[in-house]
Amino acid sequence: MKKGDKYGIHRVIEPQGILPQAALKVDNSMDEIYDNEILCSVRTLNIDSASFTQIKKEARGDVAKIEEIILSIVEKFGKHKNPVTGSGGMFIGTVTKIGDALKGKIDLKEGDKIASLVSLSLTPLKINAIKAIHIDTDQVDIDGQAILFESGLWARLPDDIDEKLALAVLDVAGAPAQTAKLVRPGNTVLIIGAGGKSGLLCGYEAKKRAGTGGKVIGVTVSDEEIKIMEESGFYDVSIKHSATDAIGLYEKVRDVTSGALCDVVFSNVNVPDCEMGSILSCKDDGTVYFFSMATSFTKATLGAEGVGKDINMVMGNGYTKHHADMTLSILRESRFIKELYEKKYC
Repeated sequence: MKKGDKYGIHRVIEPQGILPQAALKVDNSMDEIYDNEILCSVRTLNIDSASFTQIKKEARGDVAKIEEIILSIVEKFGKHKNPVTGSGGMFIGTVTKIGDALKGKIDLKEGDKIASLVSLSLTPLKINAIKAIHIDTDQVDIDGQAILFESGLWARLPDDIDEKLALAVLDVAGAPAQTAKLVRPGNTVLIIGAGGKSGLLCGYEAKKRAGTGGKVIGVTVSDEEIKIMEESGFYDVSIKHSATDAIGLYEKVRDVTSGALCDVVFSNVNVPDCEMGSILSCKDDGTVYFFSMATSFTKATLGAEGVGKDINMVMGNGYTKHHADMTLSILRESRFIKELYEKKYC
């Protein structure tokens, strides 16, 4: 076997000398792997929410067109990196081959079922055929293969949770895990996109961490999600409002916090132009966590400067230590979330 680079630079085709995520094109040949790679047979892709939303919009909801767009992205770039959003997703599959340099050094063997915990935007991927597109869950069943690099993160699929449910929540595992790190007892917390997949997980964790002395506020534009949020018991206040209306959202948050605003704000939406609603709703010295891949760094930083907000802004890292275990634990702890997501994803 040929010797590979830890971070997968050996797979980069264009431009040379950069990491696979930033690369325009990577080598997705699967006939021969490098000594530090893991080859997987892929069953299902979970496309990043911002990416899938953009693809659906471009395809005008036409499933055949969605399939065409996904196939063209992978054919052109060797990976699923949406050229509009820059984001990817993750996969579940079965380990079919482990490079010689990794054998005996990792707790993994051929035949293990795993979920990737690194973005499809850096993962060499080959799609032989698309079997089904689940338009309401952002998941795509395929016949294909993918490569995980030596530095790549993965999680063994649990026996007690349906694999498609595990895939769905592991795709956003960084959000509730970061919530656990950022929220303190007594905090006032705002979650934008609170009724969505990552939003509910964050809502559960925020309620647990803020405690009885805290307040958790949820925002969504959906009547259906408002009902879900109220039934969940995770939110002290549920607000129906668009986060793209920055001033309107700020006024509603100001009113329900008696002008104090929020200690921590989570932006979990999958559409652009929600930066300023998040920023204005945060108190000085507070923290805004942008988990959305639709976030613009420029709009956030210059926008905060423009309104004189001295806040900590965190660009959502999809990884934090033990995030997979923490997120799967929420499914085991919260019967409400597990039953709700089983209906949707299983």
